[in-house]
Amino acid sequence: MKKGSVTIKDIALELNISVSTVSRALADNPLVKPSTRAAVKELAKKYHYRPNFTALSLRSNKTKTLGIIIPQLVHEFFAMVIRGIEDFAYSNDYNVIICSTHESYEREVIDTKALINGRIDGLMACISKETNEFDHFSEFVDRGLPLVFFDCICDEIEAPKVVLDDFDAGYKAVKHLIDQGCTKIAYVGGPINLFINRDRLAGYNKALSEAGLNTRDSWIIHCDSGDYDDGMESTRELVQAREIDGLFAATDMLAIGAIKNMKAAGLKVPEDVAVVGFSNWSIGTLYEPSLSTMSQPGYEMGQKAAELLIQQIDNPDQEFNETVVLHSELLIRESSIRD
Repeated sequence: MKKGSVTIKDIALELNISVSTVSRALADNPLVKPSTRAAVKELAKKYHYRPNFTALSLRSNKTKTLGIIIPQLVHEFFAMVIRGIEDFAYSNDYNVIICSTHESYEREVIDTKALINGRIDGLMACISKETNEFDHFSEFVDRGLPLVFFDCICDEIEAPKVVLDDFDAGYKAVKHLIDQGCTKIAYVGGPINLFINRDRLAGYNKALSEAGLNTRDSWIIHCDSGDYDDGMESTRELVQAREIDGLFAATDMLAIGAIKNMKAAGLKVPEDVAVVGFSNWSIGTLYEPSLSTMSQPGYEMGQKAAELLIQQIDNPDQEFNETVVLHSELLIRESSIRD
């Protein structure tokens, strides 16, 4: 046998059978004798034969490959989304290619073009915090390529979407703080251009309004990101002012950064300030006090996004523009429970 990549022609030559018989044997076609199928598979395994997916895709007009664009890889929520996508994709004989934009609009544009040129069958995308223009996604629609948005979405492109009810989650978080006796509740969130942050803030305002409570401009903080350093830097003056007795943070890391400032200022959590985060990162259960938070069903979101995408691929003549709304659960821990 020759060195390098082995083809079905090589296997056919060695077994003195036709190329079409080898192809049918590898596909478990019952028209091929069991002994011949076994011989073909044994030889294919011996020489590490792999199908030529480029040739297969040209014949079928499908690559059996799905694209994923996410803002961050080192992120518990997105890790669970990817796991959900992969599990659903692999169970349906699809592979996935993952691109991380690192929250960069420029990287997002480059990645979408690379995936289109790479002949993926469809794309699942969560937009970056910098993204305010969406022409690079319009190309998918113009070419008739299946597209699904999840989590951070845009309304400018008509495509199926999988989202969390962030308004309801924000409302539940603040309602819980009110139920614990908080009357001066602050909000710290991520970039306001993203729907998820606008909706969480709207839920915060709704809960306060229903309870007849007021807020102040200085109690509402929008950060460039949602990380720990942002949490510390953005809440330092808020904590030092000692005006609030409750805080809803749009990410767990923002919440932990704020709690760090509270501890440094001699404030007790939850006795002086009760805190609720968002995302249910594992660090929240290890932190002292353990962090109350709103869950994010990342795995379920990934599964649903992959399902919607493959539905489009399998039914190219149908129009899809469904929005699937998932729900968050309040997980009450030490940071918000008051006696």
